[in-house]
Amino acid sequence: MSSTNQEYYVPENSQWPIIGALALFTLFVGFAFWTNGLSVGPIISGVGLLMLVYLFHGWFSSVVEESLSNKYNERVDASFRQGMIWFIVSEVFFFMALFGTLFYVRAIALPWLGGEGHLGSSNLLWPEFSAQWPLINLPDATNFTEPKEAMGALGIPLINTIILLSSGVTLTWAHHGLKHNNQKTLIAGLAVTVALGVVFFCFQMYEYVHAYHEMDLTLKSGIYGSTFYMLTGFHGFTLPWEQ
Repeated sequence: MSSTNQEYYVPENSQWPIIGALALFTLFVGFAFWTNGLSVGPIISGVGLLMLVYLFHGWFSSVVEESLSNKYNERVDASFRQGMIWFIVSEVFFFMALFGTLFYVRAIALPWLGGEGHLGSSNLLWPEFSAQWPLINLPDATNFTEPKEAMGALGIPLINTIILLSSGVTLTWAHHGLKHNNQKTLIAGLAVTVALGVVFFCFQMYEYVHAYHEMDLTLKSGIYGSTFYMLTGFHGFTLPWEQ
């Protein structure tokens, strides 16, 4: 609901940004400890996750309260939309950098290591190296966990892609109900969207466990393992913000 007041609403000083920064810092430190085999890693990660849940509940409650108090006008609504636009733009460039890294490794660095191009002499590092992607047979498997097979595009990855696209449809349905002041449609659309998000995360966790234990695909599996978890992990982390 928009306010008829044309003055731009400036909220009081908020503790939520600093809590959000501390929550993310705690979560990533815990994850770093966890991946390096430190026993305190899962505990610190759990604390960071709880801090994020507290952040979402508190900050969203504050925004909802301000909106229901009729403090927002069209100028505030426009600033919210601009903020979301810039967030999406930053996300696009973020993933462009990640996919650019993957492209560089696959299309440039890998052929060089295989003996192609003007830097082809670098194949002297690993004379028997085969320039094939994904890197299943690593040049020096003694220091890494060598994966048994590549992650296929069908199965869970395909199902999660369908779920992700479907959640966009259900969220649009909820937004349609909001615009037409249809509370039932809004609640139903949001409920289905949240349910799809939970199913997405459950499938993603199952895929990670399967990759770790059945396929030996870990963060130590060379560039193939690290790029797989980096891309899918960041995408899973940003999914709630996209919705």
